[in-house]
Amino acid sequence: MAKQLLKLLADNRGKGIFGAEDNGDEATVYLYDVIVSDDYWGGVSTLSFAKQLASITAPTINLRINSPGGDVFAARAMETAIREHKSNIISHIDGQAASAATYVAIAADTVKMSEGGFFMIHKAWSIAWGNADDMLQMAALLEKVDESLVATYANHTGKDAGEIREWMAAETWFGAQEALDAGFVDEIVTVPVKNQQRWDLSAYAHAPKIAQENEIKMKHQTEMQHMKRMAALARHLP
Repeated sequence: MAKQLLKLLADNRGKGIFGAEDNGDEATVYLYDVIVSDDYWGGVSTLSFAKQLASITAPTINLRINSPGGDVFAARAMETAIREHKSNIISHIDGQAASAATYVAIAADTVKMSEGGFFMIHKAWSIAWGNADDMLQMAALLEKVDESLVATYANHTGKDAGEIREWMAAETWFGAQEALDAGFVDEIVTVPVKNQQRWDLSAYAHAPKIAQENEIKMKHQTEMQHMKRMAALARHLP
């Protein structure tokens, strides 16, 4: 699974947005990026997120999420920062909360999801190298991570742990109504979302077709724009 994790990070590097707006009474934090352990990877790191959140004193914080996921432990640290914050935090899944972004989202006091959003859970990925003993140790760690995620999802939704495991093993993508029915979100909202980032989800095995089609369309548009720029440049060369 190392290939998939690195691909997710590499394919989405530099595509995201992270920042905050605070008017004193209410603040908004935009987590429109990949979740990473270190700023080197180009996404939103645990430290950046925790510092940003800790600096906000507004009684209500709207955490707007559109993230393809990322590092499991970085997301766990973000989850802790959310749960320990004194403000009332409302997470809004504007586009996608995939993989590690899901437990960031459900750490909030209230979870809202846009009508066209997606919520995806799966078994943990990792990177390992070494001998057979090293591989076995990594497998054991991944099993522990999976069980910790099962517990988090089960506690939040009230669903049976066995059902959660099946969803994770199948890499399950929930639409808004499905996520509501499963207990992951509290409310579905119908509001237009501007500047919604589109993520390259080819690292995942079962990304919904609509998301894949959007990404292919965007890649095609980018390639066409590049070709036009190259053609324009060529006309000005001697």
